[in-house]
Amino acid sequence: MQHRKIAFIGAGNMTRSIVSGLVKNAYPAHLITASNPSIGKLSALQADFAIKVTQDNNEAVDAADVIVLAVKPQLMQHVCAKLAEEQNINDKLFVSIAAGINTARLQQMLGGELAIVRTMPNTPSALGKGMTGLFADINVDEVDKQYAADLMRQVGKIAWVEKESMIDGVIAAAGSSPAYFFLFLEAMQKEAEQQGFDHATARLMVQQAMLGAAEMVCHNPHLELSELRTQVTSKDGTTAKAIESFQQQGLEQIVANAMQAAVKRAEQMAQQF
Repeated sequence: MQHRKIAFIGAGNMTRSIVSGLVKNAYPAHLITASNPSIGKLSALQADFAIKVTQDNNEAVDAADVIVLAVKPQLMQHVCAKLAEEQNINDKLFVSIAAGINTARLQQMLGGELAIVRTMPNTPSALGKGMTGLFADINVDEVDKQYAADLMRQVGKIAWVEKESMIDGVIAAAGSSPAYFFLFLEAMQKEAEQQGFDHATARLMVQQAMLGAAEMVCHNPHLELSELRTQVTSKDGTTAKAIESFQQQGLEQIVANAMQAAVKRAEQMAQQF
């Protein structure tokens, strides 16, 4: 990975995850700066990873080649306007991890035709098991695209999308989906408890089954998901009856409806900023 000077504007959980991944993979800590209005998170980042910290965004940006915009969407306009007003940012690469703000809007906020990569990571990034979708606008060259890709690989797997609208699909399939699985596990745990298991045992069973199933998917990329399902579904057996029940109640359509609802909400949120 290229070693450039990088500044994180915002010191939240995703910044911590990315910084952790960078440092663990031998990225020079002295090239990393984080800025944030409050000192608490900055002090923790400095103590844990020996990076530079500041409460002044301009100080962070001035010394950086790459700017990671990691502030809340409702704060983005103010932050970008201040940077555009007080800094020469034309030669810098911007990487946004903010939900709901497209690259055209970021260009307006930053006041120029800049190199911007929009990303959509998910919460398992905190464990290095994330999934991030990326979109690069026309101002991003191949070298900058490679840097952005390597940056987000620090927290998991990545996938580029050709059309920015597909980022909403990334949200539905990866960004929001950990919550779908949690909901499914909740329902399984509740039913296991109804069948007599104590709370801790019920949770252990469903979480380990989920972990094992995920590992089987990852270790068998040559097999379709439907084939993996078939392999554990004996004809007329217990699993077959459970699957039959799911299908009779329209599980596939339920999932499709939920993902479409996520996309629709993402589109609505984009209009708010």
